[in-house]
Amino acid sequence: MGATRITDRMPQFVANVVPARGARGMTQALIIGAAEAAVLTPIDTGTLLNSQFRNVRTEGSRIVGTVGYTAEYAVPVHDPENPQTFRRESAEKEFLTKGFERSEDQIRRALAGSLK
Repeated sequence: MGATRITDRMPQFVANVVPARGARGMTQALIIGAAEAAVLTPIDTGTLLNSQFRNVRTEGSRIVGTVGYTAEYAVPVHDPENPQTFRRESAEKEFLTKGFERSEDQIRRALAGSLK
C-alpha cells in the first residue's frame, strides 16, 4: 500500500474562489440596486435610463462595485436642489441613491449568499 500525501490547498482555494464569489455577489447586488433605481429614474426620451452602467473591479483585496449614468445631464436631474417636474409617476430626485437604499436588504442577502 502506498503512502497518502495530504496537501494544504486552502490558501489557493481562498485566493481563487472567494474573489470570484465576491465579484459574482457584487454583480448581483449592483443589478438589484440598479433595477430599483431604474424604476425611479425620470424618463423623457429614455437616454438617461439607457446610459446606466455598472462596473465591478478588484482593488487589492477589495471588490468595488459602481453604478452610474453616462448621460451628461444625470447629475442635475439627480440633484434635489435642482427642481424639476417629471412625466413618469415613479420618478424621483436622488433616484440612484434611493434605489440602492430601498434595496439594501436584498443587496445584503445577495452578498451574503454569494459567499456561502
